[in-house]
Amino acid sequence: MRTVLIVLFDGVQSLDVTGPAEVFAGAEACQDGSYRILTASLDGAAVRTSSGLTLVPDRALADAPAPHTLLVPGGEGTRRPDPRLIAWLRTHGPRAERLVSVCTGAIPLAEAGLLDGRRVTTHWAYCAKLARDHPDVEVDPDPIYVRDGRVATSAGVTAGIDLSLALVEEDLGRDTALTIARHLVVFLRRPGSQAQFSVQLAAQTAQREPLREVQQWITEHPAGDLSVEALAARAGFSPRHFARAFQAETGTTPGRYVDRVRLEHARRLLEDTADGVEEISRASGYGTPEAMRRAFVKVLGTAPAEYRRRFRPSLTP
Repeated sequence: MRTVLIVLFDGVQSLDVTGPAEVFAGAEACQDGSYRILTASLDGAAVRTSSGLTLVPDRALADAPAPHTLLVPGGEGTRRPDPRLIAWLRTHGPRAERLVSVCTGAIPLAEAGLLDGRRVTTHWAYCAKLARDHPDVEVDPDPIYVRDGRVATSAGVTAGIDLSLALVEEDLGRDTALTIARHLVVFLRRPGSQAQFSVQLAAQTAQREPLREVQQWITEHPAGDLSVEALAARAGFSPRHFARAFQAETGTTPGRYVDRVRLEHARRLLEDTADGVEEISRASGYGTPEAMRRAFVKVLGTAPAEYRRRFRPSLTP
């Protein structure tokens, strides 16, 4: 039996706790004896979550057994973590077979020195802070979760469910993870390399109207001519001036923005339609299935067919 110890503290994000807990509890229901879920706070007292809910732990951290999986959730309470919690993590973290954080739970793990030399992620809004405060930690702001050896970290809130499903699949197999995902009415799991948010949210909105209109045009016409020359003409700029202005106002180059829009469009068609890969590649501006496959492998680490299998298993031959 694998003990999963979830750390509780005042200001914890409730879904960071309950999301993974439901996944591991679902695995226990599928395979009796697979997981033992425990919650613990510093002194064993109830904690108040960031949303105002009260959670009652099973015990104090001092009385908790050495776990197989030590999970640290995020929330407002991680902004200035209790020094006693950092000290406990520094002592007991190395004893766990697997260290897991959800959202800003990576912050106390980093404070305890448990992420040094590791590639990790956290909620996109706190990636820069984590990287700045802990230069020995390699922070990747893009993926929804990252696995580096015994350390697994996830992005914000619901990404903890994706990571937990991935861990259950690793421990107990795909069938068990799929059963849990269906019960929770979520996809089996999004690939860990999937971006934390859509390109429209990731990029800034341009200040000038012609550039905003170009952004909208790209989104609505992914299969169109989206070369810098064509987009510059639409905005009424010279290609050189357009490229500079677009990057200055959106934080990304036109080419990178187009690449992300096309990838996101193809992802959605794979998730939401039964269209064939060749048809989707044309509709998304790739032209050929091979070009789309290369883009998926480069960014998501998986081919379109495998991506669809994870999101739409009913469409898998």
